[in-house]
Amino acid sequence: MSTRSATPATGRAPAGERPLPTRRAFLAGLGAVGALALAGCGARSATQVTSGAVELGLWTHDPGYVTAFQNAAASDALMRGSAFAPRIAPVSANGGDLVTRTITQAVAGNEGPDLLGIIISEFPRVMKSQMAENLFVDLGGLVTDIDDEVLRTAPYTRDGTVYALESDASISVFFYREDEFARLGIDPGMETWDEYLEAGAMAFERTGQAIGSVSNGDNTSIFNSYLQFLLQRGGSPFSETGELTIDTDESVEVLEFIRRGVDSGSLMVIGDPYGAAAASALQSGTLIATVMPSWYNLYGLQANAPDQAGRWRMRTIPRFGAGGHIASNLGGTGFAIGLDSPRAEAALDLLRRTYLTKEGQLLRYQAGGYLPTLASLYEDPDFVGIEDEFLGGQRVFDVFREAARDIPVFYQSETMQQLSAAMGAPLLDVYSGRMNAAQAIRATTEGYLQQTRQAV
Repeated sequence: MSTRSATPATGRAPAGERPLPTRRAFLAGLGAVGALALAGCGARSATQVTSGAVELGLWTHDPGYVTAFQNAAASDALMRGSAFAPRIAPVSANGGDLVTRTITQAVAGNEGPDLLGIIISEFPRVMKSQMAENLFVDLGGLVTDIDDEVLRTAPYTRDGTVYALESDASISVFFYREDEFARLGIDPGMETWDEYLEAGAMAFERTGQAIGSVSNGDNTSIFNSYLQFLLQRGGSPFSETGELTIDTDESVEVLEFIRRGVDSGSLMVIGDPYGAAAASALQSGTLIATVMPSWYNLYGLQANAPDQAGRWRMRTIPRFGAGGHIASNLGGTGFAIGLDSPRAEAALDLLRRTYLTKEGQLLRYQAGGYLPTLASLYEDPDFVGIEDEFLGGQRVFDVFREAARDIPVFYQSETMQQLSAAMGAPLLDVYSGRMNAAQAIRATTEGYLQQTRQAV
């Protein structure tokens, strides 16, 4: 973890360090000049805003984050003692486009975001060389003293430096239809995946219903099906230093588990786990359980099957027989601060208040259901007492508290996209029986190495 101050950089190298090339020259050298430009932006002033009314450009793909930051900026209690009176100026676009536009604006010397929401799968794009260092404020000074308290900094870390704060712990749990489990005689308290696969096979044979799903759609969806279970099993696609780490017993076990689930009908194969086919499976009652992140409750279950309110429950994930965790992760969005923003101090102040205080975390949960990213809040009475009407009035933090104690660590690499692409076809071959788990791992490794050599 970096111990440098989070004070916005001036562009000068610290004493004793070799000066870097200018950011514009550096980024242009990475070929970003041809990327999409954000129209209508002018050059920034070099003068840093240190107090008073300030308009902060918030770039995000999700209107929920706009609401959360607007509510925070308007909260007298949250902003008490601040030198700034911020107002949010949102810019909305696809998550990938926002990263591209940020790079392009930096190359052109034009105005970019003050606060940028980076989807977790997009962060590897800025891990290359010194791109993150040349685009974003080092947030190490915000989290160094509370490192054990802040959840999920690893996915947004490059060379020990944190460049974004996670917006949602995105804890994966096991959602299930309580009424259907009761009808089928499935005990929701079973401890292991072996027990659940046996029960799922029985359910599929009797009624055609499934207790989980994996994807056969695009490479990202296919890979994420594997990734969520791999993290739960205790594996990781990469090490902390960015080395490929999928050739492990954990990876083989996960792929064998997926194959068993697909063969028995316990796991349904769906192209887009968030699209029309998944919605139809939920609405028809064909899919009666699934491992998904916390946000799936609102954006998956409630959005696609509102008439099933009160029938769903959640619990921690059944364990793998050989070990691992009772929770996992999938998805997320980290917020970074533009390095050359003249409003960086104001953005840093708002980010700290909204993301690193109890009041800010409560506000974010109320605005969009974003789970706390401060570990101690899972024991806090204001969270522990929350009941979810869609989940039958269940006290959800009874589950999240237990899961939060056992969240796996997820390390990313600048070559994450190459791994995702290399794993797509072998995973489909596992589903169909054309490859066994060990063969799929070898094929993935070979494909990954070929792609990364070509990228050099």
